[in-house]
Amino acid sequence: MADEHAKTPADHVGDTLTQLKEMRHYSKNNVEALTAAWLLFDGELSKLKQAEKLADLMDRQGQLHEALETAIAELEEVLAKMQPEPEA
Repeated sequence: MADEHAKTPADHVGDTLTQLKEMRHYSKNNVEALTAAWLLFDGELSKLKQAEKLADLMDRQGQLHEALETAIAELEEVLAKMQPEPEA
């Protein structure tokens, strides 16, 4: 029996956008947490010489965040093009 509520391609794009936006949210939080840790290791805990490792992680997480932003913007454009034209 066919599912009457089968997802359309636009539904799948929308679901992916929702997931990417959730990932972006967590990515931003991760960048902020890593920045706070880096400040601690660059200041008070500088004698441990671990700030560079945290800076590398912070940069990588920042790159992921930027890539998510780009992917979201591109998929939003794709989704907009998939929407039916309004009837006149």
